[in-house]
Amino acid sequence: MKDQNFKNHANLVTGFHGVLFVALVALLAGSVYHLFSTTSENLYLASLMVLTAIILIVMAWYIRTFPLKAQDRAIRAEENMRHYAMTEKLLPSDLRMSQIIALRFASDDEFLPLMEKALKEKLSAKEIKSSIKSWKGDYYRV
Repeated sequence: MKDQNFKNHANLVTGFHGVLFVALVALLAGSVYHLFSTTSENLYLASLMVLTAIILIVMAWYIRTFPLKAQDRAIRAEENMRHYAMTEKLLPSDLRMSQIIALRFASDDEFLPLMEKALKEKLSAKEIKSSIKSWKGDYYRV
């Protein structure tokens, strides 16, 4: 597996992030076009096609976001344990979830100073990740 860094750490799955969403948008566009160009006899079926397309888009959205929320909780627990092992204290409560997710890429040597800097300067996740010098890869998040 290729070493991760700031430039290549994002993991996009072509079949899901590309093909599925393009297909769903095409389905919605085609069904809306069909709805407005159909005869009154086929209006019910055309309406069902639009509704089906909308339902599938909403399902695809939640199929993606629900596992990410679970992964976020796991990352919070892992980083909380990591912080506790270093300081015998829990993570500061004013640390945002996006900051915690970004800090997981920091090596142990950089973790505490970078966390303090993130809190003090209210760094964004992107700023935190670009500040990391010794990158610790996360090969499990998708």
